[in-house]
Amino acid sequence: MNSLDAVFNFHQTALKLREQRQEVLAANIANADTPNYKAKDFDFSSALKSAINSSQSNTLGKSGGNSLLTPSQTSTLHLANLNNKADSTNPTPNVQYRKNVQANIDNNTVDGDAERNAFVDNALRYEASLTVLHSQIKDLLNVIQG
Repeated sequence: MNSLDAVFNFHQTALKLREQRQEVLAANIANADTPNYKAKDFDFSSALKSAINSSQSNTLGKSGGNSLLTPSQTSTLHLANLNNKADSTNPTPNVQYRKNVQANIDNNTVDGDAERNAFVDNALRYEASLTVLHSQIKDLLNVIQG
């Protein structure tokens, strides 16, 4: 893989993981009033490192975080796309349950304010990644065109 491929591969992987995190956070917000719903998230940094390492060495790294718990699947259909081996074109983060910060009577662990803040932060970082990528492509075109 040449250096140009590596740059675009990194951005492709980062954008895909940001997209997946946005979906997880949106599901949390959508289920804020669902009894017994457990909020999920993943550590973006660990997931990105794992995806990059797996594309370089074809081995899946372990991601983790101190604020997350491992979920148990109740069906083989749940989180099915998260059980595949990670690669740079289809990174698969280690989605985990968040620790319950405040007890709720309905056992729902979604904190609406925290979820919305994480959602906006992730969206801004996604947009920033697109801006950086656009700038790099524009610079490459300027070099090619002279």
